[in-house]
Parts: sequence; C-alpha cells; structure tokens
Amino acid sequence: MIRAIAWREWRALFLSPLAFVILGVAQIILARLFLGHVNLFLMIQGRLATLPNAPGLTSLVAAPLLGNTGVLLLLITPLATMRLIADERHNRTLTLLYSSPVSLTEIVLGKYLGILGFYAVIILMSLAMPLSLLMGGRLDWGTFACGLLGLVLLASSLAAIGLFMSSLTRHPAVAAMGTFGVVFFLWIVDYAGHGRGEGGAIVGYLSIVNHYEPFLRGLFDTSNVAYYLMLTATCLVFSVRGLEAGRLGTR
Repeated sequence: MIRAIAWREWRALFLSPLAFVILGVAQIILARLFLGHVNLFLMIQGRLATLPNAPGLTSLVAAPLLGNTGVLLLLITPLATMRLIADERHNRTLTLLYSSPVSLTEIVLGKYLGILGFYAVIILMSLAMPLSLLMGGRLDWGTFACGLLGLVLLASSLAAIGLFMSSLTRHPAVAAMGTFGVVFFLWIVDYAGHGRGEGGAIVGYLSIVNHYEPFLRGLFDTSNVAYYLMLTATCLVFSVRGLEAGRLGTR
C-alpha cells in the first residue's frame, strides 16, 4: 500500500502544471549558475596550474552547483509539499484514506516517498550538468559522492518538514507559509549563534545549512548524517500524530 500511495502522489504532482513549472525554473536557474561556475574556472585555470594542490573542477564547479541545488530545494519545498495532506483535508478526501485498510504510518510514508520521487527527478536532472564535465576533465568522485549524499539527506529532511506542516492544516497556502517559516528559520539560525559561546554553538547546531556544507567539502561526519536522520524521523512521527489527531476529530 505504501508503494501505491507513493505512486499516486507522484503521478498527482506531474498531473498539475506546478511540477513542470518548478522543474523548468529550477533547471534554468541551475544552468545559469553552472555556466557561471564554469566561466570562473576557465578564467582562473592558468593561475591554478601554478599552485600546489590547487582545487579542481569538483571543488570549483561541481560542489558549488550541488550547494546551489540545496538552496534551491529550500525555496522549492513550500510549493512542492503544501498540498500533500492539506489538499486532501480541504477536499474532504482524507476520510477515504482513513476508512481504507491502511495505517496512518503507511499513509505518511507513501506521501513522503511520493514527494521524494519528485525531488529525485530534480536532483537527477541537475546531475547532468556536473557529469558533463567528464567530456573535458575529471571529477574527484569521493568528494562528488559525499556532496551528493549530503544533498539527498537535505532533500529528505526538507520533504519531511513540508509533509509535517501540511498535516497541520486544511489550507495549502497556510502549509506553504508554515513550511517556509520553519525552513527559513533553520536556514538563518546559525547567524543568531555567532559569537555567543556555548549557547551559540547549540543554536548553530540547529542550522540545516551548517550540516550540509561539510558534505560539499568531501567531509563525511556521522554527526551530520544523524542530524538529518533525526530531523526527518521526528517530522514523520509528528506527521502521523497530526493525522491521528485529525481522525479523532481534534483538528
């Protein structure tokens, strides 16, 4: 049943023009940024040849593009996830899911995997750009794979946040604004912690971007993986609780 719900959700996304608009705009923005990174690399390539241990294509082009993709996902998430559950509740079709022989956990996981499938399309399309560099250069596969892992973890946590916010309301616009507020807070919270000692370090740990940047540098740290896994699991559990509250008539 999880697979059926995920497939239904994925198809529903692509039956609306919103998904194609998001994909089109994302590719245009990423292509422009990619060309900018390539042009910068070509401009400084001569100077890089004189430096020992100079950064290469992966550090100057591929990794920054993965970083740009992560930031773009931060901005896309409110629009992509706002209808996941809120639209079902608004159209009164959620009661059909409640009465079907599936658990609330299966409903949440199915919808979560559906939106992850959409993010997978965005990520796969964006990967075509850095992989095209292989026609005239080489990539550091270890650093590139680490950055890609970080991007997947970031996308997974963002999808879970959006799903949770969508489970709290019947209005997609409210879900979108709530998701944007949470994501924006997790994006800028690091700035509030700068220069504030131990308390600042604790606040900085909440930053969703702080845990992503080491991956882009090729640094694999289990604490960063644990952060994204805990954030994702927490939001999914809260989404199940939100559906349970709705079924009991408390929301």
